[in-house]
Amino acid sequence: MRALLVVNPNATTTTARTRDVLARALRSEVDLEIGETRHRGHAAELAHGAARAGMDVVVALGGDGTVNEVVNGLLRDGPSDDVPALAVVPGGSTNVFARAVGLPREPWEATATILESLRERRTRTVGLGRADDRWFTFCAGLGLDAEVVRRVEEARTRGRSATKSLYLRATVAQYFLGTDRSAPLLELHRPGTEPVDGLAMAIVQNTAPWTYLGERAVHPSPMASFDHGLDLFALRRLKLPSTLRTARQMLSKRPAPKGSRVFGLHDADTFRLVAERPLALQVDGDYVGERAEVVFTSEPKALRVVV
Repeated sequence: MRALLVVNPNATTTTARTRDVLARALRSEVDLEIGETRHRGHAAELAHGAARAGMDVVVALGGDGTVNEVVNGLLRDGPSDDVPALAVVPGGSTNVFARAVGLPREPWEATATILESLRERRTRTVGLGRADDRWFTFCAGLGLDAEVVRRVEEARTRGRSATKSLYLRATVAQYFLGTDRSAPLLELHRPGTEPVDGLAMAIVQNTAPWTYLGERAVHPSPMASFDHGLDLFALRRLKLPSTLRTARQMLSKRPAPKGSRVFGLHDADTFRLVAERPLALQVDGDYVGERAEVVFTSEPKALRVVV
């Protein structure tokens, strides 16, 4: 079995020791090549090269951003039975995708699980989402949450670590100082239905949870699943009382966000969000620019994952 290990040396919890131990362990099971990322987009280039070379597995060592790039590289030519399987060793701060597919949080334990799965040829085929031509594994967002991601990324370029406190401070600062909360900007379009207007922000999920706040899962759309279509969570207004109430519902042990300000959609094949002006867009926790219109599509059984 041939495999490529894609390493993001700048990921939050990835170290040279982690890479070396993982590489030695993998070499006991596979013919291994190693590629370290040097710039944004490099993980996608490496993964695409592995797919074109007919490799069996691509292992991503890094956070959700690295995983997203690897997935986009693997699926650049579209899903097929010839696409290498994806394995993930968590090396970021949150590691939502790795946790969503049931992998242990610690890199060493995840590596042991992957080695056992490789020996037994054990994989799971999951559905993915697309935001226009960009694949995502667990979430995308247009508006406030993407603006928070952008603010965090700007802080990280200044040397800050992606901690829980950084995300909390960025969220508060963006909500009160950065986001235009005066009027809703988004309109939802679905085939065969009337448009839904008056939406202030939107979170699209391919699985649950949306993210984690420390150990606490955050659930805008608790029914989202790799085995279904996409779920949409939207707020009609960003008024402080209703926003705080919805945030408490998302963090509840029995999450069920609801209320007059909440709009939800479950198991959708495709829909389009149109904004009055370009808004920030994030996919799998990475800011990817501003868009005035995005088509979201569910792709069932898109990728094999080693679990």
